[in-house]
Amino acid sequence: MTSRMPKFLDRRKICIICEGAEEYEYLERLNTLNVWNEQYKVILDNADGNGNIPARYQDRYQNSSYDLVLVFCDTEKKPYEQYVDIKRKINEFHGVDNVADSVIIYGNPCTMQIILQHWCEEKLKTPSKKVNSSLIQQCTGVENYKGRADQRKQIMEQITLENFGEMKERIKQMENDDRIIGSSNFARFIEFLTNEDDGWIEKINTLLDV
Repeated sequence: MTSRMPKFLDRRKICIICEGAEEYEYLERLNTLNVWNEQYKVILDNADGNGNIPARYQDRYQNSSYDLVLVFCDTEKKPYEQYVDIKRKINEFHGVDNVADSVIIYGNPCTMQIILQHWCEEKLKTPSKKVNSSLIQQCTGVENYKGRADQRKQIMEQITLENFGEMKERIKQMENDDRIIGSSNFARFIEFLTNEDDGWIEKINTLLDV
């Protein structure tokens, strides 16, 4: 009996540095659902805070164990000081203006903006958990959301292949400008990671290596 060999013997390793638990657990749920093209191995790294992202990014990039290193974070509130600082430090590390825009996956004002698109089209105006709690409850049934581990677990368990498909369509309609509240570039990276053509990795790395 002939054994079937896997299509991709050498999967492309993509490291995504996550700002915190919410980002990490969300992408881990998507990993569990096997939503990405089979040639990509998405490896997650929890930075435990946006202040740790630049150093973690530099370390993982210089490690040379990955085909590409990305960052997943939110913008928080205007004037987006910490987010802008992350971009500045990544640009300075590579010595290339604006190259951070090619490796950062963002949600403005927060990652919950992306997560809620699995169930609704509403755009968040603030990262405040207190302000957003009623919409979060409406979408997920989780009351008085404060970002606790048990609450995050309840939400992640409700993410399915079916509503992932719905989220993909909704997020395509979002503005792709990190200065605009209710925007995200996640649709771009979803397209990359679900596509068999991996040429986008080399295109990004070419920008980083100038």
